[in-house]
Amino acid sequence: MILPIVLYGNSILREVAKPVEKDFPNLTQLVENMYETMRKAEGIGLAAPQIGQSIRLIVIDVTTLKGEKDYPELATAPDTLTLVNPTVLEHFGEMISKEEGCLSLPKIHERVIRPNGIKIKYFDTDFNEHTSEFEGFFARAIQHELDHIDGHVFTDRISPLRKQMIKSKLFDIIKKKTNCGYKVK
Repeated sequence: MILPIVLYGNSILREVAKPVEKDFPNLTQLVENMYETMRKAEGIGLAAPQIGQSIRLIVIDVTTLKGEKDYPELATAPDTLTLVNPTVLEHFGEMISKEEGCLSLPKIHERVIRPNGIKIKYFDTDFNEHTSEFEGFFARAIQHELDHIDGHVFTDRISPLRKQMIKSKLFDIIKKKTNCGYKVK
């Protein structure tokens, strides 16, 4: 089922999400719905707060980017990844500036500086624990979605000058004047 995506200005995007409990009802169905919602909106990552659930749950799907020359590191990365209660163990590598966008901030793309690598601990939907390291684009996608479950959006990481320059676009999103082509709330 395709769920509406929460847009910038909704207070849930500023909440620190709660851990997912082992008895969370219909977790597998929620994850499937999140993947379907993200793919329909042509995204590559989605955090639960973006669909109105203030829980620490993230889905990522880089299938559409595999094989592109700009993302050679994705050749060895998983196609999809579901992160339940992820925590950062370490950031590593050089700081890299790349353009990011977000389903909750449609039509806004800005350069964000992030570490090139990340080591995380997380659980799958069966609550099996995993520890993994990711680099490049996949690491950036994870960090972007981790921001969502920690109550941040990517524009929090841009310069005050750039933020001032996109202020009218942010107000248009808040006022629901931005047409994004997918179901929103």
